[in-house]
Amino acid sequence: MNRILLFVLFSILMGFVSAQQDTLRMMQYNLMYYTNNSGVSDCNSTTNNLNDKDLNIKTIFRYVMPDVFCVCEMGSNNTYADRLLNNAINTDGIDYYRRGVLTNYSGGTIANMIYYNSRKLSPYQNYTISTSYRDINGYKMYYNSTDLPNGDTVFITFWVMHLKAGSYDDNEYARYVQVQKLMNKMVSLGAPGNNIVSGDFNIYGASEPAYQELTNYDNSLYRFYDPIDRPGEWNNNSQFADIHTQSTHTESTGCFSTGGLDDRFDFILVSPYVYYGTEGVRVLPETYHALGQDGHHYNGMVNQPQNTAVPTNVANALYNQSDHLPVVTDFLIDGHVGVTALQNDFLLKVANPITDHLTIFLHNNQSDQFSFDIYSIDGKLVSHFDETLEEGTQTLDYPTHLTHGFYFLKVTNSKGQSQVVKLVR
Repeated sequence: MNRILLFVLFSILMGFVSAQQDTLRMMQYNLMYYTNNSGVSDCNSTTNNLNDKDLNIKTIFRYVMPDVFCVCEMGSNNTYADRLLNNAINTDGIDYYRRGVLTNYSGGTIANMIYYNSRKLSPYQNYTISTSYRDINGYKMYYNSTDLPNGDTVFITFWVMHLKAGSYDDNEYARYVQVQKLMNKMVSLGAPGNNIVSGDFNIYGASEPAYQELTNYDNSLYRFYDPIDRPGEWNNNSQFADIHTQSTHTESTGCFSTGGLDDRFDFILVSPYVYYGTEGVRVLPETYHALGQDGHHYNGMVNQPQNTAVPTNVANALYNQSDHLPVVTDFLIDGHVGVTALQNDFLLKVANPITDHLTIFLHNNQSDQFSFDIYSIDGKLVSHFDETLEEGTQTLDYPTHLTHGFYFLKVTNSKGQSQVVKLVR
C-alpha cells in the first residue's frame, strides 16, 4: 500500500509541476563598445554612434523579446547601463525590464550587464569575480512563481564573462586563468544547481584549455554543457558555418573586426542541472541559435546576400550594430519545485545524470541521522542506506547498480522531515 501511495504522490507531483510550466528566452550579445570611451582611436562617436546603436539594438531586441538579456562591452559606468535600458529596451509602452548591478573592479572601459523581465524574474544575489582583464559577473535570480508567497520557486544564476581576446598562447592561458577563477568561485559558494554561463569567450576551438575547464571540470556538479553539443575547431572551419558568431563584416569601418563569419566566440553554456532539468529549469537545445546565422554567409557579411534567417531590417541592424551575432536559447521553467526544501533543516542536491555512482550534496544545520531510499518510477524500493552526518556540507558518493531510467531519491532525517528528488540514469 505504501508503494502505491508513493507512486500516486509522485504522479500527482509531476503532473502538478508540468501544469505550472513557463518559458524564459535568453539572449547573449557583445554590443561592441556601447560607450563613448572605447579606447580605440578609430572607434568614435562617428563610426560607433550611440544613437544609431540604440535604434539597432531596439530592432534586434523587439524581434527576439528575450526575458534575459546578457551583454558584454557595456560602457563601465551606470550612465551607459541606464541609457540602454531607457533608449532601446523600455520603450513604446514597455516598462517592466530592469537591469543588474554594474561593476568594474578589474578596471577598463567596458563591463558586463544583465537586463531581465521583472514580470518573470527578481534579483536575489550578486557575485563579482575580478580578473586581470574584466570582471566576471554572477546574477542569481528567482522565478516569480504563482506560489512565491509560500516560498516555492526556482533559482537561476547567470554568469556573464568576456574572456581575453587573441590567438596567441599567452591569450589562451589568460582565458584559462579567467575560467579557473569562475569555477573556483562556484565551488567556494558550495551551491551547484541552475547555473548558466554566457558571453564572448574568444575561444577558437573546443581543445582550448578554457573550454575544457568549463566542460570537463573535475567536479561534475559544476561543469557546463554545450546545449547543441558541437565541439570542434570552429575557427575558419566551414563545417561550423551555421554556428559562427563573428564577424558580421568583411571590411573594417572603424570599430568592426573583419574577416566575415568564421568564428564561434559567443556562447550560452548550462550546468548539468539545467541540461537535464532536474531542478526546475531545463534548456531547450532545439531553440539554441546565433541570431541571423542561416549557414550561408561563411566568411561573408551577415546581410549580403539576403539573409534567410531573419527579416532584412534585422539583418541590417545586426550588421550595423556589432561585429558579433547574439546567441539565443529558451528554457523551460517549472514554477513549483517543492516548498518542503525551504522548510526542512537540510538542503539536498544530486548530480544528474547518475552513472555507476550516486553523488549526493547535503547541507544540514546540525548533526543528524539520515535515511536514503531510492524508488523506481513505479514506486518500488530498490535501495536503502542510512548515514549519520555532521553539521555542515557533506558530499556523499555511493556505488549504484541501476539500469537506465528515472528514479526518485527520498531523504529523511530523524525529525521525519524529507525531500524527494528525481534521478536520471
